[in-house]
Amino acid sequence: MVIPLLQSITGLLAGIALIVLLTARYKVHAFFALLMASLLVGLVLRLPVAEIITITKNGFGHIVGSLGLLIILGTTLGLLLEHTGSTAVLAGFVLKKIGAGRSPLAMNITGYLVGLPIFCDSGYIVLSGLNKALAKRSGVSMVIMASSLASGLYAIHCLMPPHPGVTAATGTIHADMGKVMLYGLLVAIPAALCGYVWAVYAGNKLPAPVIREEEEITPGQQLPSVLLSVLPIAVPILLIALHSFMALETVNDNFLVRLIATLGIPEVALSVGIALALLGKRNWDRAGLGKILQDGAEKAAGILVIIGGGGAFGAILAKADIGSHLAQSTAIASLGLFLPFLVTTVLKTAQGSSTVAIITAASIIQPLLPALGLDSDTGRIICVLAMGAGSMMISHTNDAYFWVISKFSGLEIKDMLRVYSIGTIFMGLISVFFVYILSMMIN
Repeated sequence: MVIPLLQSITGLLAGIALIVLLTARYKVHAFFALLMASLLVGLVLRLPVAEIITITKNGFGHIVGSLGLLIILGTTLGLLLEHTGSTAVLAGFVLKKIGAGRSPLAMNITGYLVGLPIFCDSGYIVLSGLNKALAKRSGVSMVIMASSLASGLYAIHCLMPPHPGVTAATGTIHADMGKVMLYGLLVAIPAALCGYVWAVYAGNKLPAPVIREEEEITPGQQLPSVLLSVLPIAVPILLIALHSFMALETVNDNFLVRLIATLGIPEVALSVGIALALLGKRNWDRAGLGKILQDGAEKAAGILVIIGGGGAFGAILAKADIGSHLAQSTAIASLGLFLPFLVTTVLKTAQGSSTVAIITAASIIQPLLPALGLDSDTGRIICVLAMGAGSMMISHTNDAYFWVISKFSGLEIKDMLRVYSIGTIFMGLISVFFVYILSMMIN
């Protein structure tokens, strides 16, 4: 059954509009918004209801089956690092090396490092006490400190797996997970630093009072060493990177290479990270550990249903076969990586969630990869990173992370909009610029 182009585009636009309307205006959970959008698109395409349900179920099951373990293990690792105090140790180490006089930069770097395994909102909550205490000791405005920390966490959250949005997009686009991770790490560096530079520039222009106060930060538990704190983050990244970049198929008779091939599987690597994170606390009690593992599974469940909804929506969109209609369009092809960036930007700005924006965008862009000239191994990596850049902008009052920063830092909304929200625009633009430079280097 060949679906006319106008009907395909109408279904696509109707689905996107419904997602934005339900999530942004009526605060409907993203899963139900994606599910209802899938039904609407199917009806616009004049598919039988039974077929719509079958396609939706298959799309949901496929994406959850491929990414479920990764999301659950990544969430659990983050909770373990929070519980053992490893995040606080990493923050203290960076502060010691950078110095209190450069405290905004120190917190920006801390956010980047701590954000590797931890979602930006929970990472900010964990580090907010340290951030406020450092602001008092150094006399730096809280809006500068808050935006600097938030930018470091946010950059890595939008650009690097195993964070849920970019992870789901990597699966949908069928990009190499290890290379997306490594290139995402690199692109996130200028993005985070851009947020820091803007925070200092814009924050200094505000008449925000500063309070100098000497305050000792005393941890309420025995903390692990710096080595034990960094290993659960560094080792999984290293294993996945080695797995991705080594030519395993040509030397698979080597025991060490076969071992790396196994350990570098993302799910196995994150399991290794969890085992290393357990070393950060000496006396584990059965009930406490069980509670963390339960929380990890429960928190991951909420993410997985959104990802599954995105998979269902993508499966329905695939039936529209828009890619075959537009493959000959020079206007579409000329946009290249900027189309994924723009689509994700519009979705993020409209409905607030970076995760929903990049998951939805991936479903839209996937059939257009050949027309965009991105239907290659490197092209798919570039596409995912471009969508990650788009998922940064613009964070404002419809973004839950915006309110986490405001609430835990005691900042007024107008100051947040002038410093943090505008900062996310520059972060997105600088990210897509570096993605474009990267595309010229690796193609």
